[in-house]
Amino acid sequence: MLGICRGRRKFLAASLALLFIPALTWLYLSAANFSVKPLPLSPLEPQSSTLVGGAGERQALELRVREVEEENRALRRELSQPPRNPTHTNHHGNGRHGNQSHAPVVREGSRHGEAPKGAATGNSSDCVSQPVVDKCETIHMAIVCAGYNASRDVVTLVKSVLFHRRNPLHFHFITDSIAQQILASLFRTWMVPAVRVDFYDADELKSEVSWIPNKHYSGIYGLMKLVLTKTLPSDLQKVIVLDTDITFATDIAELWAVFHKFKGQQVLGLVENQSDWYLGNLWKNHRPWPALGRGFNTGVILLLLDRLRKLRWEQMWRLTAERELMSMLSTSLADQDIFNAVIKQNPFLVHQLPCFWNVQLSDHTRSEKCYKDVSDLKVIHWNSPKKLRVKNKHVEFFRNLYLTFLEYDGNLLRRELFGCPSETDHNSENLQKTLLELDEDDPCYEFRRERFTVHRTHLYFLHYEYEPSADQSDVTLVAQLSMDRLQMLEAICKHWEGPISLALYLSDAEAQQFLRYAQGSEVLMSRSNVGYHIVYKEGQFYPVNLLRNVAMRQVNTPYMFLSDIDFLPMYGLYEYLRYHVWTKGHAPTNFAKWRTATTPYRVQWEADFEPYVMVRRDCPEYDRRFVGFGWNKVAHIMELDAQEYEFVVLPNAYMIHMPHAPSFDITKFRSNEQYRVCLKTLKEEFQQNMSRRYGFAALKYMTAENNS
Repeated sequence: MLGICRGRRKFLAASLALLFIPALTWLYLSAANFSVKPLPLSPLEPQSSTLVGGAGERQALELRVREVEEENRALRRELSQPPRNPTHTNHHGNGRHGNQSHAPVVREGSRHGEAPKGAATGNSSDCVSQPVVDKCETIHMAIVCAGYNASRDVVTLVKSVLFHRRNPLHFHFITDSIAQQILASLFRTWMVPAVRVDFYDADELKSEVSWIPNKHYSGIYGLMKLVLTKTLPSDLQKVIVLDTDITFATDIAELWAVFHKFKGQQVLGLVENQSDWYLGNLWKNHRPWPALGRGFNTGVILLLLDRLRKLRWEQMWRLTAERELMSMLSTSLADQDIFNAVIKQNPFLVHQLPCFWNVQLSDHTRSEKCYKDVSDLKVIHWNSPKKLRVKNKHVEFFRNLYLTFLEYDGNLLRRELFGCPSETDHNSENLQKTLLELDEDDPCYEFRRERFTVHRTHLYFLHYEYEPSADQSDVTLVAQLSMDRLQMLEAICKHWEGPISLALYLSDAEAQQFLRYAQGSEVLMSRSNVGYHIVYKEGQFYPVNLLRNVAMRQVNTPYMFLSDIDFLPMYGLYEYLRYHVWTKGHAPTNFAKWRTATTPYRVQWEADFEPYVMVRRDCPEYDRRFVGFGWNKVAHIMELDAQEYEFVVLPNAYMIHMPHAPSFDITKFRSNEQYRVCLKTLKEEFQQNMSRRYGFAALKYMTAENNS
């Protein structure tokens, strides 16, 4: 069932799709001992919890999503409240170190000023003036991010920054190839105005720090903040460096303004470490790296890059690390140990930040002394390996704040910054031009607009690890689904042991429910060769062909089996397809012939035929004009036939259609006449496009349609 090119002909393979009838359903389930399990949306929920499938189950799910969205709105209102005490603003002079220069404006700031030297004693200072941040000054952030999990975690940090920001932003990501692929796709499809993203290859930096033994779970990437002066552009003067497990509760411009408070030779802005780690009294024979007092935490750093370069920072930290490693042998807290050793020798380098700029939620920290009220919070740092399970008196509030941004609709963050010119985005300009050309009075306007909707896409939402076999016969199952089909995933994974590429159409809140479901499933967690790609909800239609295309683009095997989530492969189909290299493909199936066939046989294309097929990875994509129900697969098969693919039916290969409730889109198709009229219009336009592309050969499709 493998597609092979021969001369000008391309070949296509397909498995037979058998539809369930009640009697066959009972027979198959009895013989194969197959069952569809209830779907727990959280590993903490019992198995008897609400199922996803069915009308009642969908209502329960929709109710939960609405509750989350209402909680989001309530917390947004709380977070947007002005401070209770009046603030005083003041223009500082020309001592700014910004990377851009604009007319200064007065900005509201924190109720608290800089903490006294003992920052951990609390934030009880009186109201003070807040330095100026130019209205349209770009704020630069540097973040080291590597791997699938960190790429997922950093999105919550980004959301919290975007939610509060009023300035243009420039993210500098130091990434491995995995994180770069994921984040580049995410930001490209997110299309947030006044946000720029640049990537720097972490693999090229490994030689700079690989000589340092590191026991921290962050591995070699936990040392890469040390080389930012060398990595980031030479004309970049200052940057805020953030860990991926940070959540902002205020406008990051307030933190950017602290650069104006640096004096003398101060080049590092840091918050005091809130645990006793560097005091050396946590256990017997505990021997930490040298530090000034309690030391400093490097989850949030303000770096004056231009001054650091003049101070020869590279040489400074290297000499310090080499000296300390002679006795310490390795770092325990990665870059933080080396930063603290440098500061111990050169205390004049550090500007101590108030501790509310890095409230560290590890076990046994003094973080509770950093705030007296909710409005005191600025930055929350989940710097314990336990993350949300950390022990803290107010952890429920912190967890709810984090979950708000975790489940917050990222589409709402695509807001313009008024009064600030944005860099020209040609993709966005072209999209707007295309949308303006559409006729809003067209009864099918919404259908046509959906074709051009850019859906925010997060590739590889979970860890993925798979290398195709060397024999060039490997095949990936491709499918798409929404939340109401989630319970079918385990059955698919049990029946197909090969690689799978899935596109899931979910809201931000549903994506987190899926994550909890997957992490609570032994079946799904035992598989590392399943790529889950989240396409976030937007618009009123189910973008079925976009989802298929997203999943197809992530296939890394020579062949792909194009299926749907409600079709269950027969046991052993993956191995059958890999080791039977057929010279032809698939098409309208002669069922009577298939029942007795022992060898593959060729069939011809017919009108409205939509088989499940196996094709080469470079086959045409699906046509995005078809959304919701109707003609989404038919058009694709027609395109394959027009490109001279041949169809071959395979014996001994089939799929089982699993019963399910009608989808929302098929219900609209059946009940809405305008829906059907628009689908007919789109079909006619597609056929006309086929005629223009393929000429005389495409006439048969119009003839077949008229005769059907």
